[in-house]
Amino acid sequence: MKLLLQSLRTGRLDTPEVPCPIARHGEALVRTRKTLISPGTERTLLEFGRAGWVGKARQQPAKVLQIFDKIRTDGFLPAIAAVQAKLDEPIALGYSNVGVVLDGDVYARGTRVVSNGAHAEVVRVRKNLTAPIPNGVSDDAAAFTVLGAIALEGIRLLAPSLGETIAVSGLGLIGLIAVQLLKAHGCRVLGLDLDAERLALAESFGAETSSLTLHADPIALAQRMTQGRGVDGVLIAAATRSDEPIHLAAQMCRTRGRIVLTGVTGERISRDDFYKKELSFQVSCSYGPGRYDPTYENDGRDYPPAYVRWTAQRNFEAVLQMMDEGRLRVEPLITHRFPFDRVTDAYALLDAGKSCLGILLDYPERASTPANALSRTVSVPPRPASLFVAPEGATIGARVGVIGAGNHAAKTLLPALQKAGARVNAIASSGGLSAQHVARQYRIPTATTDASVLFSDVSIGAVVVATRHDSHARLVCEALLAGKHVYVEKPLALTFEGIAEIEAASAEQSRVLLIGFNRRFAPHARKMRELLATVSAPKSVVITVNAGAVSADHWTQNRIVSGGRLIGEGCHFLDLAKFLVGHPIVSARWRRSSEPDTASLRMEFDDGSQATVHYLSNGHRRYPKERVEVFADGKILALDNWRKLRGYGWKSFRAMNLWRQDKGNAACIGVWLRAIQSGEPSPIPLDELMEVSRWTLRAALE
Repeated sequence: MKLLLQSLRTGRLDTPEVPCPIARHGEALVRTRKTLISPGTERTLLEFGRAGWVGKARQQPAKVLQIFDKIRTDGFLPAIAAVQAKLDEPIALGYSNVGVVLDGDVYARGTRVVSNGAHAEVVRVRKNLTAPIPNGVSDDAAAFTVLGAIALEGIRLLAPSLGETIAVSGLGLIGLIAVQLLKAHGCRVLGLDLDAERLALAESFGAETSSLTLHADPIALAQRMTQGRGVDGVLIAAATRSDEPIHLAAQMCRTRGRIVLTGVTGERISRDDFYKKELSFQVSCSYGPGRYDPTYENDGRDYPPAYVRWTAQRNFEAVLQMMDEGRLRVEPLITHRFPFDRVTDAYALLDAGKSCLGILLDYPERASTPANALSRTVSVPPRPASLFVAPEGATIGARVGVIGAGNHAAKTLLPALQKAGARVNAIASSGGLSAQHVARQYRIPTATTDASVLFSDVSIGAVVVATRHDSHARLVCEALLAGKHVYVEKPLALTFEGIAEIEAASAEQSRVLLIGFNRRFAPHARKMRELLATVSAPKSVVITVNAGAVSADHWTQNRIVSGGRLIGEGCHFLDLAKFLVGHPIVSARWRRSSEPDTASLRMEFDDGSQATVHYLSNGHRRYPKERVEVFADGKILALDNWRKLRGYGWKSFRAMNLWRQDKGNAACIGVWLRAIQSGEPSPIPLDELMEVSRWTLRAALE
């Protein structure tokens, strides 16, 4: 299937062939019939992509500050590498999709639905961001549903009542839809824009209008319409960097009037404008309540109608009902139509700055195409200027498959694999887009959404599992039972049952299994272990992790998916302490603070050593993220952020400094590959992997 992508670095558009996604629980797989280009939003994305470094920085100054913070903590080169990697990630454009359900457990096959799906031949969408289309609504009209919901949500925040006068500033698609919805509310409407054709359209929908050119006086018209009181509210649907729309709205409003912003404008507010009239100002969030809430979007948990009457999905349904009843007409808003294979021509129209409203993309009809006939595996042509080329002379004997194409896989594991000389034959991800992008970047010949392809491919002898935590145990077992060597990102499993199943599968298949406990393979950690091996006295280890706060909607906060941060990330430091001490663990327990994700782990070892891990989310981002200290036999080792190691009291060691951080990721992958090639056991013995994994769960669950 083809999907429209934009490069954040250059703004270039591309329609590559990507693997078709697989519908999971609570999702629908939809074959697209129509999509609508949103001129305001998508023109802004084009402008950002084509801007240079300075232009990008001016548009997102907050991101620039984050870069400087990362330079202070991690160094210049890692910070710049992170920026480069982010700009290399393509984004899928579009959010107004109409199509027919092919698969999934949300709707019956063949159901016509609208969703916020991208410009793509097939999309995978969550149930709460879809709605079935009434028979009386055409595909063309339904394509305007999502934009209609944006307009409707802004109106709901304005809370207009019968007979009120509302101004709509900016008569693009959202503004013109808002005019009609406000008229249906029984409001008088004043439309404001610079474009004469758009003003004429607003008049045809029943609005009075005023041009925003210099010779017009919209404030005077607003006064005449309201007998000198001022309008009751203003919906700003304009797209401009100027602060003038907010200033004008404040001048037009009556005392205690309301202003709602659905567009994108400058947001500097004159206190004098708002103070004297006690005006209210609110920014509308997309389609309505539930948008950007992972429990609503990803988990499919709806809000009770008795408490949240209008959600994003119910706004979709309301807009479709208005269309079905003939009270919302969007056909006059269609100005251009292109087949999907000419999508770049449609965006050239936007880029040229030509006047346009509704630009529809038509997709070829394949009504009889079943879901299983859509290709979930594609061959990927390499990027011509790829920076990541596997060394020609190096091989590990068995080719590698990678499951998971997220940030860690793309930015850390794949460079490490190719640096070690591994040949990656295939990469899998559930959505397909990330797999295709990473495959092209690293010259991996195959991208797929079906992980079983990697297990059944006899040419693939080793598998890297870098998916979300709740899938680790299942994928590791499947890979081991398929006869593959396995490298799995931490944690190994989220349940004791999962650990036991992996242990049994490992016993059945003599394969190299390694968890990505990379820190024990870092140069500084190896040096510390070497020095501590000369000390027979018990050791005291203190590990301080300035982990930082993570928002409640981040996937690591979903304990079903991640196990929580004390399991998902805490296992790293439990393993590091175990490695430095070099003796079996006899107890481990987290003591939690009232602050979220803030706790201290107390560990004891059978030689009398002890370790304390302080995992803290309530620190400052400019402070180094990790500090490791070991006290033993009158000596001290102090490691700062995996760059500087200091020794105190050691006759033959004072310091070990690196130019940049090295947390051992490449070394960890390298020793795994060498063990496979040489036929040696796992670099971390299986019983030690199981010991650390079980104590990780015990410590977090007690």
